Amino acid sequence: MLRPKIIDTLKTYSWSQFKNDTIAGIIVGIVALPLAIAFAIASGVSPEKGLITAVVAGVIISGLGGSRVQIGGPTGAFVVIVYDIVQKHGVEGLAVATLLGGIMLCILGMSRMGAAIKFVPYPVIVGFTSGIAVIIFLSQIKDLLGLEIATMPAEFFGKCGEIVRHLHSINPYAAATSGATIVLVLLFLRVSKRIPGSFVAIIATTAVVHWFQLPVETIGSKFGEIPHTIPWPQLPRVDGVNINELIRPAFTIAMLAGIESLLSAIVADGMIGGKHRSNMELLAQGLANIASPLFGGIPATGAIARTATNVHNGGRTPVAGIVHAVTLLLIMLVFGKWASMIPLATLAGILVIVAYRMGEWHSFAMVLRAPKSDTLVLVVTFLLTVIFDLTVAIEIGIVLAALLFIHRLSQTASVSEVTGEFFNEEDRDDPDALSRKVIPPGIEVFEISGPFFFGMASTFMETMSNIEKNPAIRILRMRHVSSIDATALNALRRVIAQSKHAGVTILLSGVQNNLLNQLRTSGIVRMIGEENILVNIDRALARAAVLTTQTGNAGNV
Repeated sequence: MLRPKIIDTLKTYSWSQFKNDTIAGIIVGIVALPLAIAFAIASGVSPEKGLITAVVAGVIISGLGGSRVQIGGPTGAFVVIVYDIVQKHGVEGLAVATLLGGIMLCILGMSRMGAAIKFVPYPVIVGFTSGIAVIIFLSQIKDLLGLEIATMPAEFFGKCGEIVRHLHSINPYAAATSGATIVLVLLFLRVSKRIPGSFVAIIATTAVVHWFQLPVETIGSKFGEIPHTIPWPQLPRVDGVNINELIRPAFTIAMLAGIESLLSAIVADGMIGGKHRSNMELLAQGLANIASPLFGGIPATGAIARTATNVHNGGRTPVAGIVHAVTLLLIMLVFGKWASMIPLATLAGILVIVAYRMGEWHSFAMVLRAPKSDTLVLVVTFLLTVIFDLTVAIEIGIVLAALLFIHRLSQTASVSEVTGEFFNEEDRDDPDALSRKVIPPGIEVFEISGPFFFGMASTFMETMSNIEKNPAIRILRMRHVSSIDATALNALRRVIAQSKHAGVTILLSGVQNNLLNQLRTSGIVRMIGEENILVNIDRALARAAVLTTQTGNAGNV
């Protein structure tokens, strides 16, 4: 259903809920302030772009989304891909890629593909999420220790090399500031869960650095003063931007936004006992990512931690998310000049905590103990994300997971010959078991079990061709075939043609109605003859007996 949740929630909205939503929205806005700035800087863009994203995308995601409590804005998941795009294509290239990603998300939402996004394998999600966490941590070591590195390379080994070469330039004041930030954030969790520790750490460390004039780099010393206004919307310039090279990064932005927002919505559903509308959520995410770059922002999605903070503080409708965006806007307009005094070491300390929390290391360890195929997908996705490229990691991870799934699925399907001597313990309770039937000479029965698809088509062809002497009648029993694809239909068509050439009659037994319709559409029923498709094995054996009697050939051909 493409209807925003806010329409339903406002029908029974009350003053009491408005107070709760307002309190929750203000708290989440304060939580989002340092994160929006930190994610922007870590992504290689100026800090105000993170704030703009949180304001613009936050309003759209809450106002038009399919979740009651989703909080939208910049997230750590985008840091890697945004930094890479900025390094290769500049800020204008990032704006174009974000806009294209937003259009893709809108298409997914309007095409009702919300459920399909949820089918991304869990090892792939854990792999690239943990990989992103490692990269965020690595990218923050420069500001964490105050290292004198002019430009941090985008590549993993380049980052490591620069860090090692500049370890001698550690700034003890910066290291102390980031260390104090980490300690304050972690300790303040025991003091209050309503007041964010990151906000307290920013105020405390900024005051100390400014009061004692410590030689620590700040937002202002690196980027200048944060603007006090939201710019007018304008289309990104495409001069010198190769749009073809931005299609894959745009796809990654769309995939990340879709996956993270729907995961966040699912988590929120469990917390409030609700049910989100996945397609509407994707559409809202798409519109947010179209609007954000028009105002100079970066990619946005649903933020799990901020959404959970919203719920814990009483937010129950999209109004809380809108209040969160308005809070950030007011902070930006009124206190923007003070934000320029925040030490970069403080933001680095906050991002280190974010990286640790988003790493899902317990899930990583759990998947490592899973079947080997899942472990392989996890490790490959993780290493590709860390060492090479997030876009490649997601693509290869999904393809590898799909191939391994197909392999496992093909192992559950089978084509086997069944004779009168065959007996299985499971047949005791099956009145249609072939162990209870008499199979006359000159008749062979093959049972096909499981989904009949391209993964087992070659096995089917080999089984049919490895018969030393052709029977007069070959019965293909298909009562346990749940589905069939084009490759399997083609294999079946070829076996029927080869059998006709060899003088063998093919009978089909127990074909389910949905499969029968596909066989008719593909022309296979016409090849076999309607009379040679029987409802059960008894009818098939009876039909086979009649045919062998008519031809006078009860032996092998």
